[in-house]
Amino acid sequence: MPGADRLMECHECGLRHTVPELPDGTAARCTRCGATLHRFRAGSLDHAFAYACAGLVLFLMANLLPFISLETSGRVQSASLGTGISALYHQGLWELAGVVALTMLVAPGLRLGTLVLVLGGLRLKHPPHWLPRLYRCADLLGPWAMVEVYLLGVFVAYVKLIDLATIIVGPGLYSVAGLMLAIIATGTSLDSETVWREFERKNLVPPRPPVDLRHPAGLCHGCGLVSNLPPEGHGACPRCGAALHQRRPESLTRTWALVVTAITLYIPANLFPVMTVISLGHGEPDTIMSGVFALADAGMWPLAVLVFFASITVPVLKLAGLIYLLITTRRRAKEQLRNRTVLYRIVEAVGRWSMIDIFMISILVALVQLGELATIEPGIGAVSFAAVVIVTMIAAMTFDPRLMWDAAGQNHD
Repeated sequence: MPGADRLMECHECGLRHTVPELPDGTAARCTRCGATLHRFRAGSLDHAFAYACAGLVLFLMANLLPFISLETSGRVQSASLGTGISALYHQGLWELAGVVALTMLVAPGLRLGTLVLVLGGLRLKHPPHWLPRLYRCADLLGPWAMVEVYLLGVFVAYVKLIDLATIIVGPGLYSVAGLMLAIIATGTSLDSETVWREFERKNLVPPRPPVDLRHPAGLCHGCGLVSNLPPEGHGACPRCGAALHQRRPESLTRTWALVVTAITLYIPANLFPVMTVISLGHGEPDTIMSGVFALADAGMWPLAVLVFFASITVPVLKLAGLIYLLITTRRRAKEQLRNRTVLYRIVEAVGRWSMIDIFMISILVALVQLGELATIEPGIGAVSFAAVVIVTMIAAMTFDPRLMWDAAGQNHD
């Protein structure tokens, strides 16, 4: 019933709350770890729909308009959003081309398109029944849409090239900047719980069932509904159909496996070259660290610090953070639970920013193809580094932070 209190479970510590209907502009936060449970804004769906429409238009403009060009010694090399992907593919690094295509073209485009369909469909008198399934897809694509990271990669590439050649910025690049703002505005306006409650109001999903807390209940990671589990301990969410478990299955084991995989991949990522700059027939391969030293030697200290932080510090700290969380959970540590939850929040949020180096390489490879004058070739180390970023992101998604509180005896079902 509209206006009735709802049982909600914190997705970070597992504490259950009875949340009343919120006044406009307010949010419900977990009393134990501070995570946001639900944020209500009366016009959020309308605002998010407008931002998503604007973002979709800007996405098309970014792909159709001139993006960026490099001019040196009378020669001009132009690049579009797809040029770097094509250059990586034709140089044999199809894995890297696929990663850049997924994070810069496929995920942002599909996410904006699906959000426009979902939020536009909710405005109809009789919305189509497939909107909830489409919204689940849009939600899954969110972490992989990295337009803001790509834009920072463009900035790094621009600074590296500005002293070597004339850089001509096209309207496509300004469209990417606008696209980034539109995506951020859409994300901040949209609250997943508000969307699912609107699906309920439009009779697109079954009404939420009553929950008997005398029996095991689980939180759906697809829509956030708390519902009782079947006798076998797992099943499908009655609201969205996603797999329903009391906790993520084999969370610690899977996270350990992914962390070990990431550590193994991080070794060749640092030993092998990520790119080779060939000028007048001569060139030396650059690893991540040698690239940082080259920036520092050229006097670009702020840029050197940025690349070092994104490519060295963030992956190492993220792996160290995950190992710390895994070990303390295994030890059933009871201290610093809230601080460890905040650490998990940070680990989950910062991992994607390590993609700066990969995006920078894709732009440089696309722009600096001037024959004998100058050429930049990608290296196999970039493939390993991109794999490290993706694997650590998946590891953070696989880890269930509620297990920390379970192990410390703070949750009782």
